[in-house]
Amino acid sequence: MIETPYLLFLGDAPDNLAVKVAQGIRDWRPENVVGQLRLPGCKADVGVPDMRLEAAREAGAKTLVIGVANRGGMISEAWKAELVAALEMGYDLASGLHNLLRDEPDLAAAATANGGQMFDVRVPQMRYPIGNGVKRTGKRCLAVGTDCSVGKMYTALAMDKEMRARGMKSTFRATGQTGILVTGSGVPLDAVIADFMAGSVEILTPDNDEDHWDHIEGQGSLFHASYSGVTMALIHGGQPDALVLSHEPTRTHMRGLPDYGLPSLEALRDTALPLARVVNPKAEIVGVSVNTAAMGEDEALSYLEGVETRMGLPSVDPFRQGAARLVDALDGI
Repeated sequence: MIETPYLLFLGDAPDNLAVKVAQGIRDWRPENVVGQLRLPGCKADVGVPDMRLEAAREAGAKTLVIGVANRGGMISEAWKAELVAALEMGYDLASGLHNLLRDEPDLAAAATANGGQMFDVRVPQMRYPIGNGVKRTGKRCLAVGTDCSVGKMYTALAMDKEMRARGMKSTFRATGQTGILVTGSGVPLDAVIADFMAGSVEILTPDNDEDHWDHIEGQGSLFHASYSGVTMALIHGGQPDALVLSHEPTRTHMRGLPDYGLPSLEALRDTALPLARVVNPKAEIVGVSVNTAAMGEDEALSYLEGVETRMGLPSVDPFRQGAARLVDALDGI
């Protein structure tokens, strides 16, 4: 088990989008966070106290969590001195990057010399089967996005929180490094061999009570040239009964792809639903989740009203407004 509380390492991240791991932990498990550690040049801030290693250790921090999700998932050489110093000071390290902590000789040596543990949460913990498409009992909801990092995980967590508050049967199913660090378990889907991705989602969302909902953490986008494969695995392995469309309206292009604009919500609807119905003919789109973090209150409300009128679906920012209307839309599914 990864020991808490955490000190969140933001490194030299260029913006808040690059520290979505740290932001997710801070938003959904604030009780597990002591502070953040930023290197010179860091332009990200998740709104917790800036602390150096020594002060955070004195405040009780047990694990330094790399909160950065950079393109390619690489450990920067510029971070190494701080990471080694943390291990020498008695911290454990946790990371969700593709570049594994254990594969860095200097980090491995420091961990061994100081008795520290290193947790690579993006390493699958079991062998997964090939997906078989067999229908499972229980209900499943999946958020699909117009792009990466538009709020799919937040949508699932918010819906799970709302259902639990109502006394309904619900489980958040993590499929990425942030979700796993938030909840403590899940499948690091983008690190699973392609042939077994759908099968891993089937294992993650097993047979359950007929009135139980799994809220599956979404990944990537069907329209993203780099990451569409992981989205397809979620759709076909998850066999969702309900889909929520997720969007961030201030983007000018797809994340990491400056030559690609974002698709419309209508295009997402018309693409995702037929694919979901390949494995679940009864799948329905129940609502729209909009990440309005970059908008003022009046602008956000106006935008949401316009989307709802246009799409004919309840449209909310579930982190800003709560997920009650999205949960209401599951009634009868």
